[in-house]
Amino acid sequence: MKQRTSTVLMLGVAAAALLAAPATAQTVATPVQDGTAAAETTPDTSATPPEENGDILVTARRRSESLLSVPIAVTAFSADKLDKLGAVDLTDIQNVTPNTTLKTARGSNSTLAAFIRGVGQQDPVPGFEAGIGIYLDDVYLNRPQAAVLDIYDVDRIEVLRGPQGTLYGRNTIGGAVKYVTKRLPSVPETRIKANYGSYDQADGIVAASLPIGDLLRVGVAGARLSRGGFGRNTNLNIDNYNKDIWAARGTVEFETPDTRLFVRITGDYTHDKSNPRNGHRLIPGLQSGAPVLADVFDTRAGLNFPRQDIKAGGLSMTANAKLTDQLTLRSISAWRKDDSFTPIDFDSLPAVDVDVPAIYRNEQTSQEFQLLYNSDRLNGLIGYYYLGAKASTGFGVLLSTTLPGFNAYTAGDVRTETSSVYGDFTFDFTPQFSLSLGGRYTWDERKSYVFKASYFGLTSEFGGTPIAVGAPATDFRGRANYRRFTPRASISFKPTEDHLLYLSYSEGFKGGGFDPRGSGTSAPISNPAAGRTYQDIYNYLSFDPETVTSYEAGYKGSAFDKRLTWALAGFYADYKDVQVPGSVGCLQNGVQSFCGITTNAAKARIKGVELESNAVLARDFAGIGSSVSLTGTLGYIDARYRNFIGPTGVDVANVRVFQNTPKWTASGILTGNLPVGEGLVTANSTVSYRSLTHQFETASPFLDQPRYTLLDAGITYAFGEGRRYSIGVYGKNLTDKRYKTSGYQYIASTVAGVPILNAAGGYSSTLGKEGIATAFYGNPRQVFVSVGAKF
Repeated sequence: MKQRTSTVLMLGVAAAALLAAPATAQTVATPVQDGTAAAETTPDTSATPPEENGDILVTARRRSESLLSVPIAVTAFSADKLDKLGAVDLTDIQNVTPNTTLKTARGSNSTLAAFIRGVGQQDPVPGFEAGIGIYLDDVYLNRPQAAVLDIYDVDRIEVLRGPQGTLYGRNTIGGAVKYVTKRLPSVPETRIKANYGSYDQADGIVAASLPIGDLLRVGVAGARLSRGGFGRNTNLNIDNYNKDIWAARGTVEFETPDTRLFVRITGDYTHDKSNPRNGHRLIPGLQSGAPVLADVFDTRAGLNFPRQDIKAGGLSMTANAKLTDQLTLRSISAWRKDDSFTPIDFDSLPAVDVDVPAIYRNEQTSQEFQLLYNSDRLNGLIGYYYLGAKASTGFGVLLSTTLPGFNAYTAGDVRTETSSVYGDFTFDFTPQFSLSLGGRYTWDERKSYVFKASYFGLTSEFGGTPIAVGAPATDFRGRANYRRFTPRASISFKPTEDHLLYLSYSEGFKGGGFDPRGSGTSAPISNPAAGRTYQDIYNYLSFDPETVTSYEAGYKGSAFDKRLTWALAGFYADYKDVQVPGSVGCLQNGVQSFCGITTNAAKARIKGVELESNAVLARDFAGIGSSVSLTGTLGYIDARYRNFIGPTGVDVANVRVFQNTPKWTASGILTGNLPVGEGLVTANSTVSYRSLTHQFETASPFLDQPRYTLLDAGITYAFGEGRRYSIGVYGKNLTDKRYKTSGYQYIASTVAGVPILNAAGGYSSTLGKEGIATAFYGNPRQVFVSVGAKF
């Protein structure tokens, strides 16, 4: 893989060198990261921002288009809108995006769990491909670790729903989230922002840029993000749910005077030193009788080794060259790496009972080439994408049921190498009628190593010198290849300039692989006389690709001089061989440990409706330039398994549910703008609703979150020349609602979602002595002040 990776990177550098050759054709618009002419909201200093008129521009189809003219279900947030919503990180936008879940994964501070329209990944298992693609400046993030991106120096965020693969580097089966950072301005500029609020929140963000001559611009941005804990670890006497992050980004941009060549090189780095995020026990200790704590953000967890530490960063280079008036060549080269040391105390008690010191390591190299064609009637692109990635994990399971220092250790290593060719073109038969056709062919290769053994003492990655106990329980190497063609087609019709109707068909594909936490000793024996064969273990640890066939119909439009805009979409999807990663308690050399079990859940059907709308209730109210608008979203989804073959071979679809997919999501944002002198006051309030949410594929009375509503509000005053100064006050979760976002459960099996009580009338643990039913919660009420300036 190293040789191929080096070759592809050399091609990327060579392409950039070729793109740097002088161009002689006429001047064109300045390209940005994705080669478009203007990918951000058009600046507007009036009381009615462009978002309220539906004029926000997006690049969902790799070219700059009005949000209302794109025949794709997409939600877009400009930097200004994110600021006025008080958004802090990527998870904040889930409440105002229909049928979308973006949350911090259980037991972590910066690992992302993302779901769109029922498709996603709950468990951040190394080597698994995410169902939702996260893109940072057109670079696909292959792993969810360090993917909870903090919002700073951002230009916009786009959320695309449904399979993506004919326009983007990596095929993603459920959707994509595009995080796009700001372009450097052509004049010297410095921006500063500071937040201070509840729980000692103290954030500082600085960005500066400087042009060097007519061809070169350089810029840097840095952020210090900190907050005290929402609760306490009463055992270790440290904060729980605190934040301690340093982040930085550096950018160099080269652009020729005729704007036909643009090269952008970016490097970013994040260091998260927050305390371990430990869960709240929902039941008393089964052995100790330790009572349930009163504050859901408090914990008694005892494990604090290894010290939690997450480092992530990368380099990318994007080069765009206008070859002719119609053709643009683009190269996107990237390298990324992250290391996460994480202590996970599953039982959240001082005792050594299911304590898991863990480390995750990820590294990826990618190269993408695109040739874009733009004309009056035909627009589209063809592309090639390569990704080489390695993901590894090592974790121990420390249990009080064994001798002190006994460690049931697991190491997993998954290597991914994938190449794809893709294309997508739209032809306008008339100004009203258009046809889009696209396709992608993907080659995926997985190589995996899974090792399980028992030791006294911790292994070397945690600074220990272990002593082996018995033979390894699992020592497995596997390899698999997957190939798939996935087409896409859509037709759109514009009866008038302000109305768009479209129908689309698309297929999504996600390759299979191997569960790096699986145990060969748990594999069934096909031939008792021969014992477990390699094929037995291979079949047990491997899982198949999953596919989705999606149909969508949409209607976008505006009325009353764009005082009312809307985007309505209905969708239906057949989801096959659904990958459901999970883990259970198992025996490893006679000792309890974790075993990964990934199920391909046969067939599912997903259907639903999404509505996004904006109504300008008052424009130039009272003749002073004030305005009032109401933005609303509504999502409905009916996701059901049609077949779900469990480990016993029995169809259990009737007792399986979709993870992190509430049937109803809704939000409303009421915004008012009032000119005050040369400044502008903007006030908004946001109400968001989510119905019953299941954390796992089995309903749980412990972890399932009933329906809940959140209330946010904010007020911002922008003033000075060009409104370069701002001050705002923002409140999040003002009703101080307690709601679960994730958790762990290792309690005896359930019937219809109700745990079976043992003979003594209590619960029975399936791992450890104390029983594991711990939950993680969404942020409590927070109020903070934000000040900003631009020079």
